[in-house]
Amino acid sequence: MVRLKFMPTCRICTQNYPLDQFVSGNGPRYQVCVRCAVDNDLVDREDAPQLYSDDIVKARTSLFARRYRMWIFVLLGWPLYLTLGRGIELWSSVFLVVLVICTLAAPVMHFLGSVRFNAELAKLSP
Repeated sequence: MVRLKFMPTCRICTQNYPLDQFVSGNGPRYQVCVRCAVDNDLVDREDAPQLYSDDIVKARTSLFARRYRMWIFVLLGWPLYLTLGRGIELWSSVFLVVLVICTLAAPVMHFLGSVRFNAELAKLSP
């Protein structure tokens, strides 16, 4: 049996978030996400521990970019090789070798780096 999580919509920004990302209260704070509550002065920044600051958002984005950059290279590299890269004499074989190595190494590196990724993500979660 599959259970669906209830994800309410913020009244101000109309985005869906889990329940732990909402401010508790009635009146103007009812069904308002933490980000909108801080931006509209409904809650102090210190009273919202689940709020991601801009530094944390940048660090988490950088962490996810480092985690998935090999997959992006592989997914963008193969169509580029198949459409543009086969016509160049020397570089087509070099590009093919690099793509094959990256295609074989990407799942291994992704699996081996999962523990470090989860540890760094846990540090960056409020």
